[in-house]
Amino acid sequence: MAADPPDEFVELIRIARAHQLARALSVAAELGVADLLRDGPRSTGELAATTRTHAPSLYRLLRALASLGIFHEDAGQRFGLTAMGEYLRRDHPLSVDPLARMLGSDYQWRVWGELSHSVRTGEVATVHALGTGMWDYFRQHPRDQEIFDAAMRTVSRGDHGGILEVHDFSRYRVVADVGGGSGALLADVLTTNPSVRGILLDQPQVTAGADALLRACGVADRVRVVPGDFFDSVPEGADAYLLAHILHDWPDDDAGRILRCVRAAMHPEARLLVVDAVLGPPNEDPAGKFLDLMMLVFAGGRERTEPEWRALLAGAGFECVAITRATPRRHVIEAAVA
Repeated sequence: MAADPPDEFVELIRIARAHQLARALSVAAELGVADLLRDGPRSTGELAATTRTHAPSLYRLLRALASLGIFHEDAGQRFGLTAMGEYLRRDHPLSVDPLARMLGSDYQWRVWGELSHSVRTGEVATVHALGTGMWDYFRQHPRDQEIFDAAMRTVSRGDHGGILEVHDFSRYRVVADVGGGSGALLADVLTTNPSVRGILLDQPQVTAGADALLRACGVADRVRVVPGDFFDSVPEGADAYLLAHILHDWPDDDAGRILRCVRAAMHPEARLLVVDAVLGPPNEDPAGKFLDLMMLVFAGGRERTEPEWRALLAGAGFECVAITRATPRRHVIEAAVA
């Protein structure tokens, strides 16, 4: 009897084929299959008619995803949602749908296809593949920007519980969320800490959508929304300045510029709170280190080790006070004015 191939051989093949799994998931997301299964299982024929797809081919896609536990195949080529598949619904508060569609988009594949260019030259692959930087690309392609923003909200929401658990925001009177998007994290901070008020800073086209979210969360009357650019200035008057998922987008020089703008706004007793990854030791932390590759090819930013974080903060006039793991992928880095 022939021996099974070594586990390491099988795992390496699985890694080599991982893009196939991701693309299959993104196509199901683009078709909105999970939403069509919200009320219960449906046949492949029904799904194909609604999505205007080729039924035999759609069946082949769905049975492949069912083998991964995303859908469940019943008799007669009927499919339903699993517990995992529920997160693909667009109405789920932690919907993975925008992330799947973003990672499966044409521009993402084109940029990742130029990873070798970044490795050979150190240059951002986005510029090489698309002819422009990531932020300029989004300004020119608002639909891709919309999906990206939704994907980032999903990623951020997954971290909120851990952040609120490990850091006591009730110590502050005013929390400023710098680059805080439409205010989802700030809203959660204020909801769980009724005595705290907030300041939300982001670009005008981003903060335009903040009022609806803040009102829905019942905290709009406690938030001052400030359209602006964190490279230019940051509002004064807060006891804590929050930079969540911001600094990893930028190389050290630009990250230092942001930090110095924040420091200029802070009073001596205020605190800086950076929410980002702290890379693990050698041979560990694949999630953080592949996120670092994403920063390399897309934005020119980077994930950082603890010594790199301490050096970056010190160079901008901060002293690192504490580093606390909030989730498997994120830490809260607390710093004071040096």
